[in-house]
Amino acid sequence: MESSRSFFLCFLISLLTFHFFPPPSIAQLSPSETGTLFEIQQLLEYPEAFQDWNNSTDFCHLPPSPFLVIACSGNRVTELTVTGNKPSPSQIATKPTSRKNPPFPNQTLSGNFSIVSIFATLTNLTSLKILSLVSLGLWGPLPPVIDQLNSLQVLNISSNFIYGEIPASISSMKNLTSLCLSGNLLNGSVPDLAPLQSLQVLDLGVNQLGPAFPSLGPALVNITLRNNSMISEIPSTIASFDLLQRFDVSFNQLVGPIPPALFSLPSIQYLVLRYNQLSGALPVNTLTCSGNLTYVDISENYLTGNLPACIGSGSGNRTVLSYWNCLSGGVSSRYQHNVSFCDKAVALTVQPSDGRQNGQTKSKLGVILGVIVGFVGAGGVVGLVILVIIIKAKRSNNKGRSSIKCDSFVVDKTPSVRGSPVVDGRHVPRGIKSPTLGLPPYHVFKLEDMEDATNNFDPANLAGEGSHGQLYKGCLRDGSTAMVKCLKLKQKHSQQNLQQHMEVISKLRHNHLVSVVGHCIVTYQDHPNTAMTLFLVLENVANGSLRDHLTDSKKREYLQWPQRMGITMGIARGIQFLHTGIAPGVFGNDLKIENILLDDSLTAKISSYNISLPSKVGSESPLNRQDASNRLSSTENPEKNDIYQLGVILLEVITGKPITSESEADNLKYQLEKALAESTSKLQELIDPSLRGTFAYESMKTAVEISTKCLCEDPSARPTIEDVVWHLQYSMQVQQGWSTTSGNLSTKF
Repeated sequence: MESSRSFFLCFLISLLTFHFFPPPSIAQLSPSETGTLFEIQQLLEYPEAFQDWNNSTDFCHLPPSPFLVIACSGNRVTELTVTGNKPSPSQIATKPTSRKNPPFPNQTLSGNFSIVSIFATLTNLTSLKILSLVSLGLWGPLPPVIDQLNSLQVLNISSNFIYGEIPASISSMKNLTSLCLSGNLLNGSVPDLAPLQSLQVLDLGVNQLGPAFPSLGPALVNITLRNNSMISEIPSTIASFDLLQRFDVSFNQLVGPIPPALFSLPSIQYLVLRYNQLSGALPVNTLTCSGNLTYVDISENYLTGNLPACIGSGSGNRTVLSYWNCLSGGVSSRYQHNVSFCDKAVALTVQPSDGRQNGQTKSKLGVILGVIVGFVGAGGVVGLVILVIIIKAKRSNNKGRSSIKCDSFVVDKTPSVRGSPVVDGRHVPRGIKSPTLGLPPYHVFKLEDMEDATNNFDPANLAGEGSHGQLYKGCLRDGSTAMVKCLKLKQKHSQQNLQQHMEVISKLRHNHLVSVVGHCIVTYQDHPNTAMTLFLVLENVANGSLRDHLTDSKKREYLQWPQRMGITMGIARGIQFLHTGIAPGVFGNDLKIENILLDDSLTAKISSYNISLPSKVGSESPLNRQDASNRLSSTENPEKNDIYQLGVILLEVITGKPITSESEADNLKYQLEKALAESTSKLQELIDPSLRGTFAYESMKTAVEISTKCLCEDPSARPTIEDVVWHLQYSMQVQQGWSTTSGNLSTKF
């Protein structure tokens, strides 16, 4: 859907641009240009749109087609627009195999394809003004020879598999008015595009470009840079872009304040800054908005203070989305964080990193992964980590204490995830913010801290007990509540291995996970049966599970469609972090609706996830645990199994019906797919009755479609977690627009 929207926009610009070209001539093409077209047919490996070509084909008068447009002036080609049926990279479930071979076999052109040859051949079309090669499976780095297409005005090569950096030579293509490279695998810095004084449309979205914001010319009308890896500030020079109508830089890592001039640009209509790290307060008394501004999305940043009047409650018919910041005033606090959340987040964002320490941490990672033992949560509220048996010796006198020491090895207290360009051959998705943002700093505690927190492990604070150990509710010295787990370890587990284990666990911290916020390792000098004891300090999430809220009639009233969309988005982002936030990824998780906890602001937190890695050779680790036996779907592909389980949760959220078996999930999937194909009323019958009247049809339809795709029988056909996040994001955006405009964007059930 992302790539199709980008293509439609680029295609529309192409049509508008061509509208002003001279009318085509009825003359036949010159033999050289005819030969060039046949050569292009061969280089593109005979796409479907070219199948009927022969020596008598009149290329300048082909019948209208949505897949092929060839326009001529005189005896030369002025436009070549070809649209294939290959998927874009974001739609592929598998990982690229190599950058020297086709990155996605059977989805791209073959290993014989040469992107250099195709562009070298295109330069023979000396009058070419519009070139659009979309969804054709092109792959390889964009060659510098592209600048030899010096007559080109519109270049659209979106939704292919072009990787590497954008060549600097593109800055010399002075006639370009539209440049669309979205939906590829481009990375690195964007070359200086300021020399392109005629450039009006720039779409580089859904790539891996960054970290700097590109240098651009002020003639731009449309700037789309969403879903990249830009971590700089929005430059103040944007104030001179008087022609700018659309500005979308969502899902990056942009920092600093929002330039107030963005809102008052004379032509600005569409302003999307969502899901960045933008911070500070907007000037309430001095900020003004252009009369053309109709849509503003500043959600999911770290903004504070009040909204200026022109984008606040008095913004009239202007659609403004501002949830999940730290805003006050006329903004509903139900959908905002506390100011302390943004203060901590900004502090972590700007904190300088210690390159030496990060390097050491990365160099250890391969060793760490080889010795980490299985790690699975157990138990509804706290099923995160290892349950343990509390030691009686620590309640003894001072003599007993003297035989115990707490380990205090250093861990990376602010692990960087978003800054890592590649994890296991895959770029870290732009939708993942630093996992520790908004969470308390990670601590290495002392035994005295654990005793103080639990009142010396008072039985009154015992929250749970099982075969693996005990769980206590505690109060830390900073006044926050937490859960404390303990584990008695055998001698065969070396302290070094345990330290490495905890170093990785300390990085599994995210706002949508019930995270470990600290630990203490107690070592015994002379205990006959126990070598050491591990105490783990966990977040306390005491508002119940998603299952509780869906089954309790009173709690259910608070879960209307907007709230459920926010919860499911949180679950998806938590899974996205597990899959890509730390190498080599955490898969095969116990994703059940009762293991999704909700805090007081209805933020979803996954309470049971797994590190399924081999334990030390020749020994059986007490931390190791088999995957849940009652898991829906096969565990042969744990990554896609997580997607399946997410689909089950989504269906339960949408329909309100509990799903306890794979057959129930498949049956409900079939009913929803049938309803989608038949009518809106059929779909309405399957939706949770308590949701009726609260959602936009397009929003619900999108959520149902991605949910059913998650349940595909063939694991390889299931979407990636990035695809799920994008579709849920789109569903939320449609819902927000519909809610603001009282149904103008889509039909209400």
